[in-house]
Amino acid sequence: MIDPKEFLKAGQQLHGHKCPAMPLGLRAGAAAMNALVVARAKDKDLFAVVELGDDHCAHCFADGVQMITGCTFGKGNIRKAGYGKFGVTLVDRATGRSVRVVPLAKAQLGMKQTKFFLEYRMKGVPASKVPEDVVDPLIQQVMNAPQEQLLSIGPELKTEVEKKTESFGTTVCAICGEMVVDEYLRPSAAGKVCIPCSQKAV
Repeated sequence: MIDPKEFLKAGQQLHGHKCPAMPLGLRAGAAAMNALVVARAKDKDLFAVVELGDDHCAHCFADGVQMITGCTFGKGNIRKAGYGKFGVTLVDRATGRSVRVVPLAKAQLGMKQTKFFLEYRMKGVPASKVPEDVVDPLIQQVMNAPQEQLLSIGPELKTEVEKKTESFGTTVCAICGEMVVDEYLRPSAAGKVCIPCSQKAV
């Protein structure tokens, strides 16, 4: 069983500030891993889909998911669905087993009624500027709440995940001289070029 509390400090260092949404991502990711009985991804053995969109509250959720699952944008084994929701689906690539975990709306609505949101975040105060005595109790509430009061864990499902191979082919752009992954090259009168150089040539 993976314990999200063991990842809280590292998660906050990665994330850059204290808030309740990153710990919520830790809890959701841990619940998914424990439901599937899988270890943290060292390579691409797990795949995660977070249902977040862009530029909305609680987007910090994704950093918690990345920290605890080992599914990262750098490794290419996580993606955003763009639904503007806070669910995460975790897939074990070896077996195709998957589970979807969603923070309960009741729990999230309760968080939005706290001083952290009402007196600071919703008034435009950056999370890093919220006093610790305001945010720390909320973080502890997220980390210590019984799972059934915080998360909905769906049934285990079978999910097909395309197993792509990494591309190692690269070429130097004929115009800017920078290295480009081959599949992103565009033909031009100057030769094979990167996308920005191809757009300038139009």
